[in-house]
Amino acid sequence: MLLADLIPVAGAPQWLTVALPAMILAAGVVIWSYWSGRLGRGWTLLAGLLKWVGISLCLLCLLEPYVNRTAPRPGSNLFLVVADNSRSLQLADAGRRESRGREMQSLLADQASWLTRLGQDFDLRRYRFDSSLQPVTSFTELNLDGESSALHEALTRAVERFRGQPVAGVLVLTDGNATDVGDTQPDWKGWPPVYPVPIGHDRGLIDLSVSHVAVTQTNFEAAPVTIAASIEGRGVSGKSVGVRVLDEAGKEVERRENLTVTDGEPLVERFLLRPERHGVSFFTVQAFLKGEEALPETSNASVESTLANNRRLATVDRGGGPYRVLYVGGRPNWEFKFLRRAIDEDDEVNLVGLVRIAKREPTFKFLGRAGERTNPLFRGFGNQADEQAEQYDQPVLIRLHTEDQEELRGGFPKAAEELFRYHAVIIDDVESAFFSPDQLSLLQQFVSRRGGGLLMLGGKDSFFEGGYQRGAVGEMLPVYLERPPEGASASGYRLALTREGWLQPWVRVRTNEVDERARLSAMPEFRTLNRVDRIKPGAQVLAEVQADDGTVVPALVVQQFGRGRTAALLVGDLWRWKLRQADPAETDLDKSWRQTVRWLVSDVPGRVDVETRRVPGAAVPTVEITVRVRDKQFELLDNATVTLRVNTPDNRQIDLPLEQESAGAGRYQTTFAARVPGAYVGEVSVTGPDGSDVGRRETGWAIEPQTEEFRSLSVNRPLLENLARETEGEVIPADRLDEFVASLPNRKIPIVETKPYELWHHWQVLCLAMSCLVLEWGLRRWKGLP
Repeated sequence: MLLADLIPVAGAPQWLTVALPAMILAAGVVIWSYWSGRLGRGWTLLAGLLKWVGISLCLLCLLEPYVNRTAPRPGSNLFLVVADNSRSLQLADAGRRESRGREMQSLLADQASWLTRLGQDFDLRRYRFDSSLQPVTSFTELNLDGESSALHEALTRAVERFRGQPVAGVLVLTDGNATDVGDTQPDWKGWPPVYPVPIGHDRGLIDLSVSHVAVTQTNFEAAPVTIAASIEGRGVSGKSVGVRVLDEAGKEVERRENLTVTDGEPLVERFLLRPERHGVSFFTVQAFLKGEEALPETSNASVESTLANNRRLATVDRGGGPYRVLYVGGRPNWEFKFLRRAIDEDDEVNLVGLVRIAKREPTFKFLGRAGERTNPLFRGFGNQADEQAEQYDQPVLIRLHTEDQEELRGGFPKAAEELFRYHAVIIDDVESAFFSPDQLSLLQQFVSRRGGGLLMLGGKDSFFEGGYQRGAVGEMLPVYLERPPEGASASGYRLALTREGWLQPWVRVRTNEVDERARLSAMPEFRTLNRVDRIKPGAQVLAEVQADDGTVVPALVVQQFGRGRTAALLVGDLWRWKLRQADPAETDLDKSWRQTVRWLVSDVPGRVDVETRRVPGAAVPTVEITVRVRDKQFELLDNATVTLRVNTPDNRQIDLPLEQESAGAGRYQTTFAARVPGAYVGEVSVTGPDGSDVGRRETGWAIEPQTEEFRSLSVNRPLLENLARETEGEVIPADRLDEFVASLPNRKIPIVETKPYELWHHWQVLCLAMSCLVLEWGLRRWKGLP
């Protein structure tokens, strides 16, 4: 209300010449009649003032005074009433016979007085919302079965729908638990006033929920997957709580019981799992009170307010393979034998061997047949033309586990598309001169640009002894290659893990520290070591060896290099570990090799990489799928054909094309709106511009709208208060809706009209005048005056 609305205006100003002199005359008469002061000065002043005010009020009525009041023009302003229709309103607070939703429906009854008054002054529009905003003719259409509460999306649509029109306000009845609002508050500024009405009282609720699950993967073979589950409770202090993990078939994988959950303090339980199969799989984490794990979500037998938030799906992606690893050895040795035997047990890793069985022979010649200039070791093989057969000045190589006859036919790859087909390279006891300068440079590009892994094993032709200190490979290694000091060799070296090594799961073999220390103490001494004294900045020493003279030097050093990673295993006779084991059935070395190779290839990008991301603020759960495609040289590939096939929880298949992003080369993107809750598996297939098959990749995600809807049972008052504050509205208690509607004419309204409010035509004015005169008469009688 403006200050000008409080200033009275004379409706009959022609009577001012009569009323004003009469008021002056009345003042003079009153002063003369009380001049004697027989009542005392104070009482005289009070009695005279009362008489003069009473007479003046009667005289002012001759002017017909009124004030101009502004009020909303009936039917000219829009007012929106929006009601929450989600399942979370089916909860009943303690001490309440009806659910929150039923109480809200009684407030929104068609005959509600505040709703009737609102419809008289405004163009009233009714809406309900859950995953979307829907108009209704009556709030009896509320069924409270929505699977989500898209509060921000619903209000945004309502505001956008009436943008540019006179909206006086938005009244929204909700518990505030919005499923489309994350940790950061949305920007509500610039909206019409929003008046939230909190529904619910937060009293006596008992609830146990799985608020969050996180999946991490390591290269620790015994338990490569860790699921961390956050358990939150409300009113469950003193109760026995259990947590279990189920696989896709509903089989229980692991269980924890007799846990204690304190209100307001999340309990984090970590489960170490080893999925039975590769690719995408789903595990269910369930929290339960003792004896209630078998109850269905819809059961009323639980002491909890709801069981809808007791489960969450964890998505585990063990795909990315098969990984291809190239082993380059300078001679047949025990190391390759045990490495190959270990990797053969890993279905996701293919080890391809390139082993030199004889070095170059520039001066020595076998006694071959007359006129024969080629190496007799290759007699009997195909392609025996002189220009194609192995010459005496070339090394003799054998290829193992190749995909076809052409792979590695010319020895170590000379082109990027040949080398980049591998995920990692292992160099074992082969000198730098074995590679040409171009091949050494190609190895550096393999790590830095392709993102591959490089591991160099110790030996008499490795590291400094192999001449790698000058060149591209030496630049990549995590250690400085310097000539070891004279007399630095020892007769034996014992292996130990550093602090950083204990923190790396792939370096450890046993599942606990006690067993791991026992394993290390039982390991034999090693006798071959390429000694280095300094590591490069950013490198980490994960294992070290102690010589028999007490000297400690690095044994396993790793570092990031460009997009990839490099490692230096400076021990040259790791095979002694296997030969000297007390138990021949012990598989510690095999497990260590598998974990090391898995670490080498774990983060190496493929030609087809897939990322999934939940789209924040979407009314319907929506996933954004981004695919990055590369060619054989691992340059980003444009103009590819990318297709996504989605396998839904209801056993349907949906094919979606991915469009290339205009701003990003080699990036293709699409979105998928999930209509059915559950686990989704997506299969991405990519075809190159020339029609060739680039690759395939599997991904997965979980949609759980009910779990998100019941993530918190408390009314989200901070969100509602922030919404009201930023839109210049006000939080309205449910029992004050009538007062709120009555106050709307005094609030800021877009379209108003001015109406005169006649002050003289009200009985309150006459009563005030008569009261003044009666009080003056009573005061005189009290003091004994006539």
